[in-house]
Amino acid sequence: MRTKKLCIAGICLTLCMLLPFLTGQIPQIGNALSPMHIPVLLCGMLCGGTYGALIGFIAPILRFMLFGMPPIFPIGIAMAFELAAYGMASGVIYRALPKKAINIYISLISAMLVGRVVWGIARFIMALAFGIEFSFQMFLSGAFITAIPGIICHILIIPILVMACQKAGAVLKANEQEIKVG
Repeated sequence: MRTKKLCIAGICLTLCMLLPFLTGQIPQIGNALSPMHIPVLLCGMLCGGTYGALIGFIAPILRFMLFGMPPIFPIGIAMAFELAAYGMASGVIYRALPKKAINIYISLISAMLVGRVVWGIARFIMALAFGIEFSFQMFLSGAFITAIPGIICHILIIPILVMACQKAGAVLKANEQEIKVG
């Protein structure tokens, strides 16, 4: 089971590196669609909160080290905490709820809200510590208003992927065995 999760987490990390290239030529589209968020949310649901958080935290930092994007400060640092929260929350909430289609949406939307709040807190702390401008209006704009296309994209794509993995037995069997052992 651990090997399977490690492989899935590795695939998700690889997708975090590759998906932004699809929108990389037009940064505004990349910022709006947030392609790196998809594999992190998926990793949390497929592998659990710990793997999701780890992949989420590593992804923006590794991508900066490899490709120079996203800029590490303040965007990449705040994004690392945001994605870690996405991965952790999606995994924990998904595991806690019965495996019904509606609960995939509940897990996803809850994780997206938690991650955005964590992003805002991280940006606020950096603003206080380093004198970077960050207001409540900037939080609302960055976390919700400009993110609407990405939010819609995630709500459409991620549940389909999770349900496909459930049908393939990649999610349910792994989580059921973990719950019985743990």
